[in-house]
Amino acid sequence: MTEQTTVRTRTGGRRSIFNSPARRRQVRNQIWQNRYIYLMVIPVMVYLALFKYMPMYYLRASFYDYKLLKGFEGSKYVGLKWFERLLTSPELWQYIRNTLTLNSLSLLICFPAPLIFALLLNELRNIHYKKFVQTVSYMPHFISTVVLVSIINNICSPSMGTLAKIFRVLGKTPINFLSDPDYFYGVNIVSGVWQTVGWNAVIYISAISGIDQTLYEAAKIDGANRWKQVLNVTVPGILPTFILLLIMQIGQMLNCVFDKIYLLQNTLNLQVSEMLPTYVYKIGMEGHKYGLATAGGLFNSVISLILVLIANFVSRKVSETSLF
Repeated sequence: MTEQTTVRTRTGGRRSIFNSPARRRQVRNQIWQNRYIYLMVIPVMVYLALFKYMPMYYLRASFYDYKLLKGFEGSKYVGLKWFERLLTSPELWQYIRNTLTLNSLSLLICFPAPLIFALLLNELRNIHYKKFVQTVSYMPHFISTVVLVSIINNICSPSMGTLAKIFRVLGKTPINFLSDPDYFYGVNIVSGVWQTVGWNAVIYISAISGIDQTLYEAAKIDGANRWKQVLNVTVPGILPTFILLLIMQIGQMLNCVFDKIYLLQNTLNLQVSEMLPTYVYKIGMEGHKYGLATAGGLFNSVISLILVLIANFVSRKVSETSLF
């Protein structure tokens, strides 16, 4: 039973328990005992305040013909002009379609890959080999996006790339994977799996380690082999984690790995590589249309929020697992 936050006075009123000297002293002692934890939280709170909450103030730029040097006071209020222009732009829906196509493929391939990898990794009995595989698998996560794109260019280059050399050895003409629109999504998905599968699997490995081991012992007594133990014990044990991550992933359907997409773009693959985030970036940073760019970003955020709410509602009704 949790301690109540208020107590009754003799007159029947209610006062906060923090008015009690003993309680205040207890709170101060708890804060002091956990001071290092609070110190670690401070940088996170500062980051959220500076880069997540303070920028919300400038969302009002979507209702202004915003001029960077004049500020809001010197900029003309235009109402919903930028939203109307954004939603009536025929290019917008192509960019949304490109974003949804890439993220749908990522949801089907990249998202379940860490789960499968974690299940396979959990079945390894050689603890040293297991640690080695896990370490090697999540190291690509720490490669910067610029370095990753350089690796992709070195592999896929039609002149000096690794794949080009293999094609020549086989007597075939090398393919320019980075310029052919048909291969753009495939390059992103394959490189995305390679870079993220090991790191994202850490969450599932942690969830698996939290499963009660007596459930496996009971399954063995019932005659379940390792495959049935995975299906009937491991998978149900990590299913809530999978669902929560799925809800958050659905909320990112109109976003993308901006740095990677932007660096892989060229004039030949632009018809499929231009995504909503890169479009908004080019409007704002290259076209200096800050109001229109802010309207595009706000539109993206609202749609993402709606997707999260819908996914959360469906999950709560179907599986009784939800974010809130």
